[in-house]
Amino acid sequence: MAFLQIADLSATYGRSPVLSGVSLAVEKGEVLSLIGPSGSGKSTLLRVLIGLLPPQAGSVTLAGQRVDYAVPAALRALRGRCAIVFQQYNLFQNMTVLNNVMVAPLKIKRRPRPEVEEEARALLGKVGLSAKLHAHPSELSGGQQQRVAIARALAVKPELLLLDEVTSALDPELVQEVLDIIRLLAQEHMTMIAVSHEMGFVREIATKVALMSEGTVVEIGTPAEIFDAPRSERARAFISKIIRAH
Repeated sequence: MAFLQIADLSATYGRSPVLSGVSLAVEKGEVLSLIGPSGSGKSTLLRVLIGLLPPQAGSVTLAGQRVDYAVPAALRALRGRCAIVFQQYNLFQNMTVLNNVMVAPLKIKRRPRPEVEEEARALLGKVGLSAKLHAHPSELSGGQQQRVAIARALAVKPELLLLDEVTSALDPELVQEVLDIIRLLAQEHMTMIAVSHEMGFVREIATKVALMSEGTVVEIGTPAEIFDAPRSERARAFISKIIRAH
């Protein structure tokens, strides 16, 4: 069985179905990119996986263990193994950059402070922010804040990292610095599911691409298969529209 196995997953917002029978598999070290038009269910899928929206049907199995989203202990265990980075940085404005990265390991995992601080400093070095340890989020650019958010997610040592359009709120000139960090994580074989509209980047780093539309997975394959030889009419229409836009 794959490291992450999603089977027939369905979810609703109120009475509106937003995911319908989604099945996907992600192996350890893979990067799965979710693409598709706005409202197709990509971000919703990440929210269901991390437990922010309860599934109505189907199953999620992580490392051989089925996740029971109705049990708080199971949800806590899941969030100890997964982390998510959103479009908006959601940093604590009253905390320094260093403390933002340290808060989850200290408060949730209750790990020793000296050890956590050493790791947080190393993570901030990794994302190129060693000079900003004692700055507050308001003193940083959008790209820098998003890099802090990525470091904060990595601080819990996730086995699976979920990235929800992490560059979409950034000015164009700041996008590259965030993509560079994700590129580095891919090279280090971090298992990731990334929702992205940066198609050149998806083609470069993804091992698999899933095209979603109207809450379902229309087609899944390698970047070359999806971008160069899409099989379904829906996929061909979406890809041709992207090509025309660029």
